[in-house]
Amino acid sequence: MMNPADIMKIMSAKNKFDANHPKFSAFLKAVFSRPIEEGTIIEITVTRPGEEPITTNLKVQQSDLDLVQELQHLGR
Repeated sequence: MMNPADIMKIMSAKNKFDANHPKFSAFLKAVFSRPIEEGTIIEITVTRPGEEPITTNLKVQQSDLDLVQELQHLGR
């Protein structure tokens, strides 16, 4: 079990992140408002200051969904 002080630190950091990045939090809520399904394409772009963007994507496969489900069970 986590220490209550650690939980408060995590919640404070989460609240600060949400305040600093409200569009990202809203994006995640919209994306995860329903389950990700096989065939979904997830694309990520990282743009560092003064550098060209780097982009990659993946097409979700059933084995990916199985892995996420197993990880969720471990976290319980």
